[in-house]
Amino acid sequence: MDNLALKELIYKMADDQLILGHRNSEWTGLGPLLEEDIAFSSMAQDKVGQSYALYQMLHQLGENEPDIVAFTRNSDQFHNCQFAELPIGEYNFSLVRHFLFDLAEFIRFDMLTESSYTPLSNLAIKIRGEIRYHVMHATTWMKQLGSATDESVQRMQQSLDEALPYALGIFEPSPYENRLINEGVFAGEDVLKNKWTEMITEEIGKTKLVLPDLESLTPVLGGRTGTHTEHLQPLLDEMAEVF
Repeated sequence: MDNLALKELIYKMADDQLILGHRNSEWTGLGPLLEEDIAFSSMAQDKVGQSYALYQMLHQLGENEPDIVAFTRNSDQFHNCQFAELPIGEYNFSLVRHFLFDLAEFIRFDMLTESSYTPLSNLAIKIRGEIRYHVMHATTWMKQLGSATDESVQRMQQSLDEALPYALGIFEPSPYENRLINEGVFAGEDVLKNKWTEMITEEIGKTKLVLPDLESLTPVLGGRTGTHTEHLQPLLDEMAEVF
């Protein structure tokens, strides 16, 4: 087993969950409905818990303890996609990000249940079960707000158009992609992206929203190799304040 390739895969998943979990937690006390306030807070807690489990796996592979990894690195040492670190914006943006990201994560962990690295495949089964409920929440609200009033459809469409180039950054290929595929650890980002495209196309087809041609969009890349927006370091500073 190629430990370098394995660690890179686990780091980017863990960092995605930690950063987006923290972002989603910012809706606590601010949700448009009490039920949504609770829902986003609960999903944020799930994501941070998932990141902790992945950081524990990294610790077993020789990396530092989870708290050290989570709270003492600078932004250029994080592997999360830039999509995860963007500010929460209006509720429509956070909802669209929730939809696009969590569908990708559900498929990723579903694929990882067949990983040749047994600790990861076992953890993926558990995480997939948690994210299933996130996907149900996201698709329900996409259908409702993407098919309601002219204003809600316009707001959701605007957020979808804004989010998609960043969402494509989720699938930035690993420099060790071929090793992961050849060793059966993970089937690869291209396979994941194709499955995700099919799923979001089907779900958006149930609304009044229009999915742009994804091939015509320029993916926002760099997050996997430590290039981030100006939003990440202040977020990390805030996260590390109590630590």
